[in-house]
Amino acid sequence: MSNNSPAARRIAKTILNGFDAYFADFQNITLKAKVCFETADWPAGHIANKERIELYKQKILQVLNLVQAVTSRDICELNIWREAKLTYTNLLINHKNYEIAETFFNSIFCTQFEHQHIHDSYIFVKVSHPLDDKPLKNYSIYSHYNGSNELKIIIENILKDYEFSIPWENRQRDIDNICTTLRAGPLAKLSDEQALRVDMLESIFYRNKAAYLVGRIMFDDVVMPLIFPCLNNESGGIYIDTIIYENDSASIIFSFTRSYFMVDAPVPSHFVRFLSTIMPQKDLSELYNSIGFTKHGKTEFYRHILKHMKASKDKFILAPGIKGMVMCVFTLPSYPFVFKVIKDTFSNPKTVTEKIVRDKYRFVSRSDRVGRMADTQEYANFIFYRNRFSKKLLNELKKLAPSKLIINNKWIIIRHLYVERRMEPLNLYLNHSDEQQTIEAVEEYGNAIKQLAAANIFPGDMLLKNFGVTRHGRVVFYDYDELCPLTECNFRKIPKATLPEQELSDSPWYRVAENDVFPEEFRLFFSGNPTARNAFEKQHNDLYDYRYWQHLQEHIRNGRVEDAFPYRRKWRFQRSSLDFCNHDESPYE
Repeated sequence: MSNNSPAARRIAKTILNGFDAYFADFQNITLKAKVCFETADWPAGHIANKERIELYKQKILQVLNLVQAVTSRDICELNIWREAKLTYTNLLINHKNYEIAETFFNSIFCTQFEHQHIHDSYIFVKVSHPLDDKPLKNYSIYSHYNGSNELKIIIENILKDYEFSIPWENRQRDIDNICTTLRAGPLAKLSDEQALRVDMLESIFYRNKAAYLVGRIMFDDVVMPLIFPCLNNESGGIYIDTIIYENDSASIIFSFTRSYFMVDAPVPSHFVRFLSTIMPQKDLSELYNSIGFTKHGKTEFYRHILKHMKASKDKFILAPGIKGMVMCVFTLPSYPFVFKVIKDTFSNPKTVTEKIVRDKYRFVSRSDRVGRMADTQEYANFIFYRNRFSKKLLNELKKLAPSKLIINNKWIIIRHLYVERRMEPLNLYLNHSDEQQTIEAVEEYGNAIKQLAAANIFPGDMLLKNFGVTRHGRVVFYDYDELCPLTECNFRKIPKATLPEQELSDSPWYRVAENDVFPEEFRLFFSGNPTARNAFEKQHNDLYDYRYWQHLQEHIRNGRVEDAFPYRRKWRFQRSSLDFCNHDESPYE
């Protein structure tokens, strides 16, 4: 049978039509972000983000049903998928989003075959051809501002070109703030501002309660980010809250610990290429994830680790730190990620089930992570070379999660795992940190707890080993099997003992319900580290008070959405007291 058999053509066309329909719906949901920002309808923005995440699976199931209906051939036959892939490849030759369309094809196949038969003969394990590396034309996705004008005129023109449906609170003040900051910072030694070139992406990046104008500034062979976070004062005005021009600060804005941006990106690869110029340390998978194309981000990650394994020789080992009761965690020392496998049987006193654990991770993927929870990618039938596993790791997996393993002489296939950015566990970090580093890490730990709580997330198990320290020094939560919405907790004060022997008892002398939480017990987390404990009590003593938590619950139930932005409070521009209206100060980020 030829590669272009009628059945293969129908399957390929059906999948491509399904992808185009999915992409259009994805874009239409994304476009809601603008009106949510302008009307300060923050709950609607969160709903749209979840709706967009759920869309992919809905479309995959819908298209797979159509594939089954367009041919009388048995779609369980692998040969027809070999033919369909060849036909699909030809259909994508001039498709502007071919790389994401290939991932969509992969998802259809993997759903049909339950993530088995993963081979480049049937799906796009390798991309069909490299992304176009020709320079982007100015008119494609960004506007160009260059050196015939001084800095102030450039900034004025930029803000004029971004169209919101509500006015600027005080545009001239914002322009002055931006120019003053740039001239005191990266442009301090620039003798001729007409040598500047600025490129700004035309689409606005929306997330939570902020809109980001994203671009780059170039001079003297230097390329730097140029990002303007815009806020709505909730009284009919928009203002620039600060300016971001450092690579690390831009990286934090696009961090794996934050919700995905809602940005109108008709050709995502073009946006990824532009973003790579201001964040060269980020790989393609991170950038695709950051703008909402998480399934293709998974594809890019898989290709990236396959490439890395071919270029490296070290072996996968058990991850450093205290072993978890739910997960077996391993890593490759030369690769900055960890791989988490759910154990077949959980250690005492854990009472959760595997389904509950999976549901918790799913909950995180759809939550506002406020920069304090690691994004986690879920994989089925992940293939590794057997000779890359240390003997100790393989024995541990065989012992703790044998049902998740398929092993032969060449491969180890793990039926289900999560992949997460590797961080140093906070308890290990505090073992070697000096006094100042300890104080800063403990401050970050408390901030993480508070900001998660403000987003209606209670970590549950707040032991230090469940938090990690990023390369930027931020503290991030990454163990999700005990988390729950804050509003489901019952925060209580420990009742006073009525008898001396009650205080000496190993068990509580009072009744404890399943969702009861006693914040006074948080002091135990720093036993053995007086420096950390003293720092925490000085900075975050309010977390020991049950009334603090009850107050937060009341705010959440009343519909209040707290501010949490990916930059430090001290960087925020000063505004006149007349400008503040009803907008609250954001917490430290």
